[in-house]
Amino acid sequence: MADEAIAAGRSAPTTTTENHELSRRRIGVAHIVFFVVAASSPLTVAAGGLPLSYATTGVVGIPVIYLVLATVLALFSGGYAAMSRHISNAGAFYAYVAQGLGRIPGVGASFVALVAYNAMQTGLYGLFGFAAAGVITAELGVDIPWWVASLAALLLIAFLGYRRIDLNARVLAVLLICESIIVVVFDASQVASAPAGLTMDAFSWSALTTGAVGAGFCWVMASFMGFESGAIYSEECRDPRRTVGRATYIAVGVIGVFYAFTAWAMGIGAGTGRVIDQAGEHGPDLLFVLGSDAMGPTFGRIGAVFLVTAVFAALLSFHNAVARYFFSLGREGVLPRGLGRTHPRHGSPYVGSVTQTLIAAVVLFVFAIVGDDPTETLFNWFTNLGALGVILLLVITSVSVIGFFLRDPRGENGWGRIVAPSLAALALAVILVLAIINFHALLGTPPDSMLNWLIPSLVLIAGIIGLGYGWWIKENRSDTYHRIGQGTSAPTPLP
Repeated sequence: MADEAIAAGRSAPTTTTENHELSRRRIGVAHIVFFVVAASSPLTVAAGGLPLSYATTGVVGIPVIYLVLATVLALFSGGYAAMSRHISNAGAFYAYVAQGLGRIPGVGASFVALVAYNAMQTGLYGLFGFAAAGVITAELGVDIPWWVASLAALLLIAFLGYRRIDLNARVLAVLLICESIIVVVFDASQVASAPAGLTMDAFSWSALTTGAVGAGFCWVMASFMGFESGAIYSEECRDPRRTVGRATYIAVGVIGVFYAFTAWAMGIGAGTGRVIDQAGEHGPDLLFVLGSDAMGPTFGRIGAVFLVTAVFAALLSFHNAVARYFFSLGREGVLPRGLGRTHPRHGSPYVGSVTQTLIAAVVLFVFAIVGDDPTETLFNWFTNLGALGVILLLVITSVSVIGFFLRDPRGENGWGRIVAPSLAALALAVILVLAIINFHALLGTPPDSMLNWLIPSLVLIAGIIGLGYGWWIKENRSDTYHRIGQGTSAPTPLP
């Protein structure tokens, strides 16, 4: 019966009350692309990321930066895809680092990942609450606190996270298609109207080098967050040896080209010589202002509604990623074993899902009491913390790919084993340094603000605690130590 169910593409029913395996063969390339692109959220980038990147950096050549970073991340994807053909583990970065650099560094990476992805997911509740409360007030005339809207989203996401992965994929597909249509319509309207005419000046060298280019790379890098999450679903996809790599390449290409075009279209609509001033004046409303000028006020109203659903899609995507990290670490005993339990019917990492929900609820409670602007504090602080952590993980993972294949090439070519990950590690390390140096530009704080070093230090602290905990496991829990990074596979010799 179980074999027949698997052959038909369904998960075999489970009769035990405790299960430690995710549902199998539920999703394919398209589903993972939906998860990945939804995390980066096209409409959120277009409405928030692009205007802020223009306004805070003064760089007209933002479209060029998207293409440059897409190239860098394609290099990263070369090694990432090669490693995904040999490792199938919901822990993704954690498993790759453990099998590439050693078990103790793997635990260190897992702690950075937990902090980064929890911060990204939780921080988005600030933006969601602000946007949703604004729409409700504008359309219904009902004034509600931002945290009420955020709490409603949290409960719905908790329900979806408890259910099957393919249900989540279908929800994300619908939301992502809707927000992408809005962005495409906006792009077309700006190109069609083009008050100053069509020009490719934004792709010139002078456009790229004028302004705070380092901060521009940091802002644009944040737009790609989530592109790497395909490997998290490797245990649930139909063909992990091919699906993860293909989905990652597709996601990087789609995000890079789509966002570069949107950045160019926004510059065309505002006027290449005026887009910096326009972005500074209107901020996140720039997309709706330009869209309404070209198509009428209805676009602004519809766009505001779909911005809410776009942020919800990103919340759901990051929630699923965090739940699977908890599951992977619990299954291997690095964290309490209960986190490694999956639902007997849905095959979802429901304990990890509930844990992530509780963490987010606590943070929402604290920020609701404090009463600060949720976009300037909760959203801005937490998402930038998360982005910095993910960049660090990308650097470490690139080095891990090299270490993994040095011990055994496993039939992979030199490009995927050595060249691509080496180039990616160097380029991403430069971006990491730029992000740290320009962190005040990301936060919008004065250069001497305590937050500029306090928030980045949390990533470092998480990694150090993880390394110390990994060493403690080695000295005191040998059985657990040998399971680190192995997933459902038998323990193998690692550094």
